[in-house]
Amino acid sequence: MVEDCIFCEVVAGRSPSTKFYEDEDFVVIKNIYPVIEGHLLVVSKKHYDSFLDMPSELYGKALIVAKKVSEKEEIKDFNLVVNQGRIAGQIISHFHLHILPRKDGDGFRFMA
Repeated sequence: MVEDCIFCEVVAGRSPSTKFYEDEDFVVIKNIYPVIEGHLLVVSKKHYDSFLDMPSELYGKALIVAKKVSEKEEIKDFNLVVNQGRIAGQIISHFHLHILPRKDGDGFRFMA
């Protein structure tokens, strides 16, 4: 736990969230500031400042969790995004993976 980390507060149950999935390493929550309808976040339960700080053995598990939730929620088309560092758009210094559900004509543009 890191003081003043909103995701640590969510994991500890001290901040409200809508949970879609939880296991020993990750929790999946609804983003309270979605960039698109259905925007979900795969959040590590242990605090890691970023993707680069998280142990390599958890990278694959984060993707497996994203797959499980996408299948469970019947999200067929989506973008998976990790913002690494402030310049790349990482606002919260706690590892999280964005699941951005896509619909035909949704108007969302992801520039790669």
